[in-house]
Amino acid sequence: MGERIFIVCGEESGDLHGSSLMSALKSLSPGIEFAGMGGERMRKLGLVGPDSKEVSVVGAIEVIGKLPRIWKTFKTLKAMLVERRFDCVVLIDFPDFNLKFAKEARRLGVPVIYYISPQVWAWRKGRIKTIASLVDKMLVVFPFEEKIYRDAGVDVEYVGHPLLDVVESGVDKAASRKALGLPVESTVVALLPGSRTAEIERLLPPMLKAGEIIAKGLKARPFFVIPAANSIDDGLFVKIIKSASIDVRVVRNSMHKALCAADSAIVASGTATLEAALIGAPMVIIYRMAPVSYAIARALVGVADVGLPNIVAGKRIVAELIQNEATPERMAEETLVILNDKGRRASIEAAYNDVRKALGGRGAAERAAKAVLAAIRA
Repeated sequence: MGERIFIVCGEESGDLHGSSLMSALKSLSPGIEFAGMGGERMRKLGLVGPDSKEVSVVGAIEVIGKLPRIWKTFKTLKAMLVERRFDCVVLIDFPDFNLKFAKEARRLGVPVIYYISPQVWAWRKGRIKTIASLVDKMLVVFPFEEKIYRDAGVDVEYVGHPLLDVVESGVDKAASRKALGLPVESTVVALLPGSRTAEIERLLPPMLKAGEIIAKGLKARPFFVIPAANSIDDGLFVKIIKSASIDVRVVRNSMHKALCAADSAIVASGTATLEAALIGAPMVIIYRMAPVSYAIARALVGVADVGLPNIVAGKRIVAELIQNEATPERMAEETLVILNDKGRRASIEAAYNDVRKALGGRGAAERAAKAVLAAIRA
């Protein structure tokens, strides 16, 4: 009988990394079984349990409307963990939910492995004490995280960043445009408004208005491409885009092609910014949330920049437009600088090379899988 692993993620990026981990675990232990919570990719690989899109939300105020559903899902997962024997629980990012679930696993005596650490170096640093008391093994994806956790007494291992396994840099731009049905010689701007409904409703309208300003600032008509998250229905995009006066294409399962095809991108802060950097797409990072949520977040954040490429680089290499700065005018202004200034594009691309080097080599998912199996077989 193979191992049984309970794995929990709550976001699109977690589903991506969780599916890579599951694939690596299956290769190393073919009889392994999975239960827990994940998205479409993880469920296709055999994960049994709730769909993570039911609980995906960001912001202290935004979460209130989903609390009943989140609590119901939490109780479902708790019951699943009680009903069967599991060799370990693997938690992927999604810290507010997952640290609470870690307490339940600890209470039941199930070992807890955390893959893709809560960003304690960026905000709510006090959580590291809670993590140290709940987590048996921490698998971190940024090199600087290892010392932070080791100094706090956490059993930690740096495995590298899993995006390096799934993101291809240097892919031909013309081929990507042909694959997406975009004119090869045109100007292309990618719009990535996030993977949650609330994010898209808040960020896509100003992105489209920025697109209209960008179109007026260019001689030739640009094309805009939106790589849609699997968790979002087409109807939401149709509703928002119908009034736009620019040429917008929504594509599915083609995020990396869209970024490869783009001359520039406007990207919601999150994992997608790191994907854009690894692919080599010059970008502007943006984010907006409810005013109260933003005020709370600012009080808790301990870093100057919020974009992952800037954090990894240790300096601001791409523009960040957060909250009141994330206006259509400023988005358009920064994007037009990228499109019109070769020197600016070159400096961004050079800085991206440093980001790639800082994240180490490929094989993170396999290293993480080996660490999981070693922990439960010890």
